[in-house]
Amino acid sequence: MNTKVLIVDDEPLARQRILDLLKSEADLEVIGEARNGAEALDKIQSMKPDLVFLDVQMPEVDGFGVIQALGADEMPHVIFVTAYDQYALQAFEVNALDYLLKPFDQERFYLALSRAREHLGREDDPIADQIRQLLVDVKPEEERTDRLIIKSEGRIFFIKTEDINWIEAAGNYVTLHVGQEEFLMRETMAGMEAKLDPRQFIRIHRSHIVNIESIKEIKPWFNGEYHVDLKDGTQLTLSRKYRQNFKDYF
Repeated sequence: MNTKVLIVDDEPLARQRILDLLKSEADLEVIGEARNGAEALDKIQSMKPDLVFLDVQMPEVDGFGVIQALGADEMPHVIFVTAYDQYALQAFEVNALDYLLKPFDQERFYLALSRAREHLGREDDPIADQIRQLLVDVKPEEERTDRLIIKSEGRIFFIKTEDINWIEAAGNYVTLHVGQEEFLMRETMAGMEAKLDPRQFIRIHRSHIVNIESIKEIKPWFNGEYHVDLKDGTQLTLSRKYRQNFKDYF
């Protein structure tokens, strides 16, 4: 059977370049193209490619966002395609992952393809572990984000952090309250704090993080704690432990 290939890049000329180079490869079948991260997520899940040429720099959802949404274990073999980014290139090298640096020539393309062929079909292929480590290297935990990608019941949601009203601890997960909707995300409260802009979000309780723009009123309660009333009618508690943090913010 032919190896099924998906090409993901937001630039039409870049996609065409890869298509042209693959035309001579009789054992490879290009089953589709994706113009952005959202299309890539949908086509990887529905088409089940064996190999993906994945552009790193794409608007809104980049190549790393695609991997985070699917999970490393669900990713097929990947050849990353990237413009010059010394930090990312170093991470690819360290984790022994194939990549193409734009603009790439024919020789470099076929070298990456040859390396990928060596891994395809191997039961002991370490690609998932390599990708997991890559995400640690290129997406440090303290890096802020303005968009979250959440998988739920077979669907994938893209949520702007500015639209989150508040966040609630839920065991090994957190619940994001976005308007009238709720989304469950596998993350710790500390991890969420690291991802969010501290100018917009503040921890008020071991179980609650709040968007400052969602706060309507703060009222004294008892024992040094306060009630925090949100604009949507939700009432939360500002605990003594986080009271000074709250005061320092304002």
